Amino acid sequence: MEVNLGGIPFDLDFHPSEQLVAAGLIDGNLLLYRYNANALPQRLLKVRAHSESCRAVRFINDGRAILTGSPDHSILATDVETGSVIARLEDAHDDAVNRLINLTSETIASGDDNGCIKVWDTRQRSCCNTFEAHEDYISDMTFSSDSMKLLATSGDGTLSVCNLRRNKVHARSEFSEVELLSVVIMKNGRKVICGSQTGTLLLYSWGCFKDCSDRFVDLSQNPVNALLKLDEDRVVAASESGLISLVGILPNRVIQPIAEHSDYPVERLAFSHDRKFLGSISHDYMLKLWDMDLLQSSGNSSNGQTTVDAPVSDNLFTFMD
Repeated sequence: MEVNLGGIPFDLDFHPSEQLVAAGLIDGNLLLYRYNANALPQRLLKVRAHSESCRAVRFINDGRAILTGSPDHSILATDVETGSVIARLEDAHDDAVNRLINLTSETIASGDDNGCIKVWDTRQRSCCNTFEAHEDYISDMTFSSDSMKLLATSGDGTLSVCNLRRNKVHARSEFSEVELLSVVIMKNGRKVICGSQTGTLLLYSWGCFKDCSDRFVDLSQNPVNALLKLDEDRVVAASESGLISLVGILPNRVIQPIAEHSDYPVERLAFSHDRKFLGSISHDYMLKLWDMDLLQSSGNSSNGQTTVDAPVSDNLFTFMD
């Protein structure tokens, strides 16, 4: 399935329990679609959420609201059913809001263009933690619920670890000489994987964040804009070249390319709530939903051992228009 969003999308998110997907666009619009396997996605809402671009999108409150962040410094909560404004924090950050992630059912985190991270209580609509973690934009964040630590990557080339219990920056990596663009936690919490501007994946061991323990340099020469954990051993990686690949971690190998957006940069990846679809957005204006059953079968056929250099094929993912 695919749909032309009519503008460059910056972020997407799936509803936690229904077949809904939201996307934020460069023109400040928030779009909400209902999808199923037998028809094209149906647009339910188009909301002018921000005066500038809509860079970050997340469902909150069990999917009853959509949170968006923007370079206009604001964070907006929009009602999923009506599209009406629930709340707007006009000066949520001193700089452009670049990323949003869910932490718990009642807290979210936001990151801005100046390296500041804030944690918000969605019930009280108030900031409960602030971390001056970086000197450049927050490119991505992920959360370890077991340890209550928030990890972030930044354009300053470092990885940070924020301790939410103690309200302090727990650790920060050494400068990696390249911008870090994406981050996931894998290997049952033992490894942190970061995508970089040069296409290299940097692997950090949990608890040893000063320097990476391994580098995977054979993935791509293009920036790895997004990483999405498929399981503890495999990650889906999206690049500036438009290629989406399935990558094995320890042993490090490109298992196979699985999807593409022609030659247009892929901005973000996300799984549907039931993991039946992989969603991707790109500068080609397209939101694409890829069949996860085909991904699983093609990935399992290699038994996790063989590197496949086959080109992207319609046999891997089929649009169900």
